[in-house]
Amino acid sequence: MMKYALFQYVPRKRVRRFPFEQQDINRMILGFKDGRNVYSRWAAREFARALAANDLTDTVIVCIPASTRYAHARRWKRFSSELCRLTGAVNGFDRVQVSGSRKRAHVTGEYELCTNIKHYVHIDADFFRNRKVLVIDDIFTTGQSSSAFIGAMQAAGADVLGALFLARTIRIRID
Repeated sequence: MMKYALFQYVPRKRVRRFPFEQQDINRMILGFKDGRNVYSRWAAREFARALAANDLTDTVIVCIPASTRYAHARRWKRFSSELCRLTGAVNGFDRVQVSGSRKRAHVTGEYELCTNIKHYVHIDADFFRNRKVLVIDDIFTTGQSSSAFIGAMQAAGADVLGALFLARTIRIRID
């Protein structure tokens, strides 16, 4: 399964050591995670540019759920709509429902989505059965959340083509 990230993300406590361009990318990524309009449009354009060579008319775009229902809607609803408009893909946002909340893995280090996905996320299996799906997420760090969500999508009958991330966290060695 293909997993690809468009940018690199530097953890907040280390980003000041990097050039302005990387700091600017980090700022936009974090603005996107906060659900700000301008960054949602920016991210949708970046994903659309990366996907431009693909015919996505029969492909459903699904975003990996955020930690709460509110954060999920704030981050992904507008973005999903815009990305599907730009690419011609099918918007799967309303077919994945977040119920309850979970701990934010990047803060706690606990990957609750991996162990508790059936109690936290409802996937419309009737809709996804035998459909091509492209999974989208904001930041790839360990891959645990994406692997768990992809597994749940496949269990619901979806044909997951791959996963595309806005950024991948880079590891920084401290000497």
